Amino acid sequence: MRLHNVRLALFQPDIAPNLGAAIRLTACLGVGLDVIEPCGFPLSDKTLKRASLDYGDKCDWQRHDSFAAFAAATISRNSRIVLIETEGSTRLTDFVFEPSDVLMLGRETEGTPPDVIAACQACVRIPMAPGLRSLNVVTAGAIALTEAMRQTSGWATLD
Repeated sequence: MRLHNVRLALFQPDIAPNLGAAIRLTACLGVGLDVIEPCGFPLSDKTLKRASLDYGDKCDWQRHDSFAAFAAATISRNSRIVLIETEGSTRLTDFVFEPSDVLMLGRETEGTPPDVIAACQACVRIPMAPGLRSLNVVTAGAIALTEAMRQTSGWATLD
């Protein structure tokens, strides 16, 4: 059940339990989820059921067979793709989110390819302590969704 227009997207996820955590996160926050294939694991009903536990049917999610298909879907929704990336040019707290934004997270093992970064309308980073490499992808998604929902009154749609 989707209550808010902001969406989360996973670019070619490598780790099935991270997809499960993203399904649970988006279901609980009432936001949609986009999964951009190919995944680093078979994206089957059995994998989804195991990874998402009992949250799979509570999540408004869409599969996209490529980044091009995902990008076309965001254009048809009049949405911006906001990449959450450790090398982002704008700090999360300095970025102004819009209610229709799709917050995309890069691939766990390889990050985001340059051509995909170039296709995004914004590239945002979560500030971290010096010398540390990155957060877990779903943790980064939760932090970014928290700020996007705060800015766009998304929390008002929840209990």
